[in-house]
Amino acid sequence: MKQNYFIGVDIGGTKCAIIIGDGDFKIYKRVQFETKTERGYKAIIDEFFSNLDRFFLEFPKEQVRQIGISCGGPLDSEKGVIYSPPNLPGWDNVPIVKMFKDKYGIPTAIQNDANASALAEWLMGAGKGTRNMIFLTFGTGMGSGLILNGQLYAGTNDLGGEVGHIRLADDGPVGFGKAGSFEGFCSGGGIAQLAETVITAKVAEGIKSDFCNTENLKNISAKTVAIAANNGDAVANEIIKISAEYLGKALAILIDTLNPQCIVIGSIYARNVQLFNPHINRMLEKEAIPAAVEVCEIKPALLGDSIGDYAALCVAINEV
Repeated sequence: MKQNYFIGVDIGGTKCAIIIGDGDFKIYKRVQFETKTERGYKAIIDEFFSNLDRFFLEFPKEQVRQIGISCGGPLDSEKGVIYSPPNLPGWDNVPIVKMFKDKYGIPTAIQNDANASALAEWLMGAGKGTRNMIFLTFGTGMGSGLILNGQLYAGTNDLGGEVGHIRLADDGPVGFGKAGSFEGFCSGGGIAQLAETVITAKVAEGIKSDFCNTENLKNISAKTVAIAANNGDAVANEIIKISAEYLGKALAILIDTLNPQCIVIGSIYARNVQLFNPHINRMLEKEAIPAAVEVCEIKPALLGDSIGDYAALCVAINEV
């Protein structure tokens, strides 16, 4: 019996990758290249094609069942069109699925990167074996992918799961263009904003922090806050507490609304579970329906830095 292959195409603002694997998630070959967005989408897609042409010298094209594309939105997964993602300037109304189908004659599908990552964590990661799972990115931004009743739910026009836009407070750090949003409180950029506000207030009160002062505020990141918090810095732990409490409030909303078996959270949370969990658990006990909390596990994502590769591959595998 001939081996069936699947191809994943990961399009990012900084780097792109092509992965070929099988239905058991084994990766046979991977190629990565710099996006260099200034050269335009046609040149970038041509580089994808050049690499794929070399792949097909080693892996017969007729044995590839599906191509899956993972890309930051906005996009239309039904039409296969990318609509001007912020990290891909000039990618305006790009019919990328048609371009790949026309070039290779292989069925091709696309999902935004949060949905693709949700598929990966569901099919082979922390959410494996569940029928109702929520994936939260908690990285540069706060994106989400929803697995409901055993299938990906993208919404009417691919805007299902845009939980980062939910307003959790009347004011606060800005995320998703909205002050006080879920993304504002729970993202890398949001935590940096939160740190600036908290540290400025502490300095005004005469309270000093070992890891930061007003002179280096602009260099503060979620990573530096987490490192300081893990080292016991009181101000850093207060910043984490604020973020974690709002994360807990948002999780309570999601649990009460969607009644999932599992919520998988990536990046910042996954690297700092011990800092976030006590505050999250307290908020869930206070805010969420107890019977819904009882059946829902909060888990760190398992795929780590490899999630982009597996996400694109899982878009292909899920289609079949």
